[in-house]
Amino acid sequence: MADRILIFYGSYRSDRQGIRLADYLVRSFAARGADVELIDAKAVGLPMLDRMYKEYPAGEAPAAMEELAGKIRAADAFVFVTGEYNWGQQPGLKNLTDHFLEEWYWRPAAIASYSAGRLAGAHASVAWHATLSEMGMVVVSSTLAVGAIGRALDVDGRPTGDGGASLERAFPRFADDLAWWAAAAREQRARAKPPY
Repeated sequence: MADRILIFYGSYRSDRQGIRLADYLVRSFAARGADVELIDAKAVGLPMLDRMYKEYPAGEAPAAMEELAGKIRAADAFVFVTGEYNWGQQPGLKNLTDHFLEEWYWRPAAIASYSAGRLAGAHASVAWHATLSEMGMVVVSSTLAVGAIGRALDVDGRPTGDGGASLERAFPRFADDLAWWAAAAREQRARAKPPY
């Protein structure tokens, strides 16, 4: 059974370099046989959080929110591709995730961070780890961190130079870790109802 993986990306900037990493991950997970889809916060276009999905009466949530809730519930695992804004999380990605809660429960998540500089989004990665755990996901221990993203991936998300080679070496372990937890969580959800 192919893992159903959603790749979340959240930059709203006009010159988005992190989309290169998101595209790389979609292509790389698909090459491993996963059923993978990119969820681009900018394309989904949810407003600033007013009401969470669960706060709407059944059938009254905005169409984009309803559709995304179904995709999240049907997924086996998630990957959050995050840049770093002033040592913190991208507001677009955070806003998107905050619209949902119970939909995330009992599934693994992985974090892939990036930046134009050498720290590779490390501060955002740490912030996301705590946030995703609080939202009911198991965050896998393997992470990807891509510094100097403009030199590590070309405009089509293809690895280049030393940074790209490093990403290529790190991806298999990252993907294996997520796949292991996705299979474990899927089997447990089939075996026993979640405790809450």
